[in-house]
Amino acid sequence: MRTPAPMIAGIVCTPVGMIFVFTAVITPQWREGHIQLGKSSSIKHDGLWESCILVVASDFKHCWPVSGAYQQDPSVLGARGLILSSLSLCGVGMVLASIGIRCWMDFPLRNVAGASGIIIVLSGCLSLTALGLYISKMQVLGADLDTRYRGGSSLYFGWIGSSIEILGGMALSLSFSRPKCNICIGSRNKDKNSYEVNS
Repeated sequence: MRTPAPMIAGIVCTPVGMIFVFTAVITPQWREGHIQLGKSSSIKHDGLWESCILVVASDFKHCWPVSGAYQQDPSVLGARGLILSSLSLCGVGMVLASIGIRCWMDFPLRNVAGASGIIIVLSGCLSLTALGLYISKMQVLGADLDTRYRGGSSLYFGWIGSSIEILGGMALSLSFSRPKCNICIGSRNKDKNSYEVNS
C-alpha cells in the first residue's frame, strides 16, 4: 500500500520545522539594538541563552551568557520553558508519526499517526506562544531601557519553523479519516473471503 500524501507531507514538514525552531533557540538574535561604545557604533544582540556585541567598524564580535535582570526576567524564563517544551513535544510527535505511518507494513496505524499530528500542532502553538511572549516584552527586558530594540533573525526562524510544524501536524491529523481506496478495500475483502473445506 502506498503511504497517503498527507502522511508524507506531515513527516517531511515536521523535521524541517523543528530544525528552524531549534536554530531560533540556539542563536542569539532574538532582539537587536544599536548602542554606543566610546566612539564606535555597535549592535547588541540578545537571545535566550547568549548575548553578543558586534562592533560595526571592525566586525569584532564578542558573546557571553545572558545574566542579570535580563536572565531573570519572567518573560525570558517563560519563553525558554515554552520553546523547550515545544521541541520535546515535537520529538515525541515525530516518533509517534514514524510508528503510525509504518511504510514497511501493508496498512498504517492511522490513529497513532493522527495523534502524532495533534501533538505536533500543539508543539508549534507552544513555540508561537513563546515568540509572542518575548516580542510583547522585548523593549522592557532587562535594565537596558535606553536602547531601542527590534526583532532579530532568530524570531523569523522561529515563526517559519512553528508555522511549518503546524502545517505538518495538520497534515498528519488527517490520518484519522480513512480515504476511499478501492485497492485497500479489495485487499481487505480478499482477506475475509471464506473457502469451502472438503472433509
